[in-house]
Amino acid sequence: MLEEHLLVRQFNRGRPEALREIYERHKVELVTLATALLADKAEAEDVVHDVFAGFLKSAGTFRLTGSLKGFLATCVANRARNWNKVSRRRVVEDGESSEPVAPNQERPDWAAVFEEELQRVARAMAELPYEQREAVLLHLRGGLTFCAIADMQGASINTVQGRYRYGLEKLRTRLNRETNKCNEPMTSPS
Repeated sequence: MLEEHLLVRQFNRGRPEALREIYERHKVELVTLATALLADKAEAEDVVHDVFAGFLKSAGTFRLTGSLKGFLATCVANRARNWNKVSRRRVVEDGESSEPVAPNQERPDWAAVFEEELQRVARAMAELPYEQREAVLLHLRGGLTFCAIADMQGASINTVQGRYRYGLEKLRTRLNRETNKCNEPMTSPS
């Protein structure tokens, strides 16, 4: 946290390497969050770049009152919500997902399994209602508190906690159902 405040101080003093460091630290998680909210990696990257362009305009006056990651995640979520409203796009189930972590290059078999699991989770997330998906992602990936999410969504904390709980239950059900389908014995036609 202290390091974030130091970076923000350097950013406010006009040091470009501070902005670069902030971007490099948070870009993967922010693009992952935006991709999950928009279901389109190219749009997600545009949203994250828009957030950083807006953040750059605040140089010299930006005041960090909490977590920088939380602030940026909130900005990404708000921008993604606006993007969805403007484009009238709903969930696209094309199975594409961002790559939050690089698969193990020494074990291509693990990389294939990892990619397949990412796609399963992305498809299951895409089936959730937007408010539930947003609550789950902002809490788990964005690190935001339920109180912060409630402020963003204009809902009560209890509502957000319910959306989060129901979202996780639906994810668990969908992923278990998919797993059970894969484990069913194949029958041959008689």
